[in-house]
Amino acid sequence: MYETSLSPEDVARVTARLSTVERSWPVGRQPVHTCYVPAGRIIGTTVADWGREALESIEPELLPELPEGALERVEAKLRREPIEDLRIDFEDGYGAPEDDVEDMDAESTAILLARWVADGTAPPSSGLRIKSFDTAELRERGLRTLDIFLTALGEIPPGFVITFPKVTSVDQVEVFGEVLDLFGGDLRFEIQVETTQSIVDGEGRLAIPRFIEAGRGRVTGLHFGTYDYTAGCGLSAAQQHLAHGACDFARHVMQVSAAGTGVRLSDGSTNVLPVGDQKKHGWDTHYRLTRRSLEHGFHQGWDLHPAQLVTRYAAVYAFYREGLEADAARLKAYVENVSGGVLDEPATAQALSSFFLRAVDCGALDPVEVQVATGLDESALRGLATRSS
Repeated sequence: MYETSLSPEDVARVTARLSTVERSWPVGRQPVHTCYVPAGRIIGTTVADWGREALESIEPELLPELPEGALERVEAKLRREPIEDLRIDFEDGYGAPEDDVEDMDAESTAILLARWVADGTAPPSSGLRIKSFDTAELRERGLRTLDIFLTALGEIPPGFVITFPKVTSVDQVEVFGEVLDLFGGDLRFEIQVETTQSIVDGEGRLAIPRFIEAGRGRVTGLHFGTYDYTAGCGLSAAQQHLAHGACDFARHVMQVSAAGTGVRLSDGSTNVLPVGDQKKHGWDTHYRLTRRSLEHGFHQGWDLHPAQLVTRYAAVYAFYREGLEADAARLKAYVENVSGGVLDEPATAQALSSFFLRAVDCGALDPVEVQVATGLDESALRGLATRSS
């Protein structure tokens, strides 16, 4: 028996004020993108139309070089499930029509969404973006739209989320949560991080941790807003893009603020569209930025045009397929406790497992090829992905 100097009672007394930190991991599938469509343009065939337009836009010679078989997978995805997350937009992309027009659009789009859910054609995730709380007028209009929409929608479908834009204060988050309490049920919302105040508040503190806490469990995501944020930083139009260092700073703050909370992250958009004479430039830009987001740990982003679906899935599929062999070998070595050139820790095993789960969810990899490569089925992967390190 070894001698010690400290009694268990003394240690317990000194450490009693420390609490165990509970870490959470996001549950279920995360979409690879969110497609923002102005509410006035939503019709019964919108989802199918985006898939058809994306397929019709494909010109292989204008696309970046892809791994063998990736383009075929992209085309199959566009036929099967072109949109993973649809956001019916009543904010910047929608504008400020007369009240009776917005009332009508709120009701009609909710009825359409309910119909899609009923007939099985709805995207896996969906929701609406309301107007911000910037002014009393915008706040009242946004909440009226939300009320009309939710009333017409009725039962809340799985994967439904409300986008709360241009958040600048904890008070706004608290009030919005209290409004959602009035509707009852388990309504969730995502915060758009697109103001400087949503990164660092007026007292020099990181704002996002307090936003998440103020949401009382309702906040499911943080979505970066490229152009409002960079404009707020005083950048000129030519410098307002996702690859700017100002955006990297904001996104790193988002990452460290949301880590361990179960709140998901989404990158922003690019307004360089792959249309007309700039199709190749638009695709190259979107592909490069999507890959960059993935490399920075942002597995979701915004898409603004059907043709962007082509490079969204092309970039995502290439990212996962290129990493299959090396990441599978590392995960297999970790599980089998085999010594090799890389000594991975439990946290890396979590990341590797999450990599394969996301790849299967979006269709980049098949469950069978993942199991063959790693020796693990989906259940085992999910166990590793949520295991405490």
